[in-house]
Amino acid sequence: MLWVKSLHIVFIASWFAGLFYLPRIFVNLAMVAPQSLAERERLLLMARKLLRFSTLLAVPAVLLGLWLWLGYGIGRAPAGNGWLHAKLVVVLLVIGYHHACARLLRQFEANRNTHSHVWFRWFNEIPVILLLLAVVLVVVKPF
Repeated sequence: MLWVKSLHIVFIASWFAGLFYLPRIFVNLAMVAPQSLAERERLLLMARKLLRFSTLLAVPAVLLGLWLWLGYGIGRAPAGNGWLHAKLVVVLLVIGYHHACARLLRQFEANRNTHSHVWFRWFNEIPVILLLLAVVLVVVKPF
């Protein structure tokens, strides 16, 4: 079980690294001048590659988490496991955030972005909050 848990943590950390950086690319894309086509294309290429890599990291992160939960029974004791239900909600929110990043990238690719660089700076804070919630729920197990 410790190997599965270790790999789960590594894949989660790697996935979140992508979720932290992708919106920073969006900040830069939102600031690109309309005549800077080469800069825009370079940033779009970086964003596409990072999203693809982050998605590849997300899959084993989720699967290893499911293995810990369903295979080893983490969080399945008769009482005191409300933390796991809350963490599963956080996981769904992280997956939703990942999906939102993909949708925003498609909007940039279609030249239909409607958000400012300031909006993306705030959007970039969401995974920090989600990671903090997940870690507190798993380590502290407040309920």
